Amino acid sequence: MPDYLYIHIPFCIKKCLYCDFFSVPYSQSSAESYVDSLCKELTFKRNSAQSLRAIYIGGGTPSLLSDKCFTKLFQCLRDNFLLSTDTEITIEANPGTLDESKVNTLISTGVNRLSVGIQSFHDNELKLIGRIHNADDAFRSIDLIRKTGIKNFSIDLMYGLPGQTSESWRESLEKAVGLSPSHISTYELTLEENTPFYELVKSSPPNEDLILEMYNHAIDFLAGSGYVHYEISNFALPGFKCLHNINYWNRGSYIGAGAGAHSFVNGVRTKNIADIGKYIDSPNTGLVPEMESTVITPSDALKETIFLGLRKMDGLNVKNLYSPEFVETDKDRNLIDASAELIDEGYLDLNGDYLRLTRKGIIISNTIIIKLFEKLGL
Repeated sequence: MPDYLYIHIPFCIKKCLYCDFFSVPYSQSSAESYVDSLCKELTFKRNSAQSLRAIYIGGGTPSLLSDKCFTKLFQCLRDNFLLSTDTEITIEANPGTLDESKVNTLISTGVNRLSVGIQSFHDNELKLIGRIHNADDAFRSIDLIRKTGIKNFSIDLMYGLPGQTSESWRESLEKAVGLSPSHISTYELTLEENTPFYELVKSSPPNEDLILEMYNHAIDFLAGSGYVHYEISNFALPGFKCLHNINYWNRGSYIGAGAGAHSFVNGVRTKNIADIGKYIDSPNTGLVPEMESTVITPSDALKETIFLGLRKMDGLNVKNLYSPEFVETDKDRNLIDASAELIDEGYLDLNGDYLRLTRKGIIISNTIIIKLFEKLGL
């Protein structure tokens, strides 16, 4: 039975130019109706999980919700699921939406981890990608979080931004570490075709050599600052890895709630309808608002296991590939053979039962994983 829950809050003040996640403009009335429907969906799913190890509330910008909405949502969670003092409860937040009242409300409801989307500490870079906050807002928000006693908070940063320099990236990393977060995520800008940013940047994409330099510097600098590099884009102080993310990379089961949210239970992936109006109406019919459902084939399961496993710095336990889940593929016996050339070339390393990307392989991880799939005939 799943013990992880993801909740999607799709509201934003302004959609960032690079973002292709499902989101809609915020209004208080829509948010209140949405939370009402969200609570109904959670009630429908109360028997799908019992004691929860982690709850992750993402978006959108979840920190836009009013104190009233947060209070109602968490009362619903406690009415329908078992939460303990050890349950990791994360909420994504934007620096432009946090104040003392909001942070105190989150603490009072049981939130014990914040993921703050700062992205950059340079105003010109923030303006270029369409963020609603500036660097001063970011510093004030983190100062507020620390003063109110939340020690477990994460900072998101982005590299490969147009006009971003090696120097400005180094400065953002230094300023982030100076705020003593327990966790830092570094994401390369990805140009998605259905975003405004794609049209603005496609004619002059970021320099690949500069991007590699930025990523390599992040790995070295954060390691030197005491952060453990535990996944391609994620770094944590000892004891502060994100439980929700680890479960995802381990291909663990989880329940999703909210418009556009995904679930993965008993080898089946489901997706809720990505339409606010229809989502709000769906629970009133007594139905879970699912849009699609996909049974994962043994071949797809194997691909997911390899792809997600190799994102972790600990690597992929090859013994797990002898699971009955993959027996129909008959590919598990060949993974070591398929990896041999990439190991010889220094992109992969086999240490005991664990196959992992080397530093050389991490930098072109997608290419390496595609080559593995090709060698396995997947």
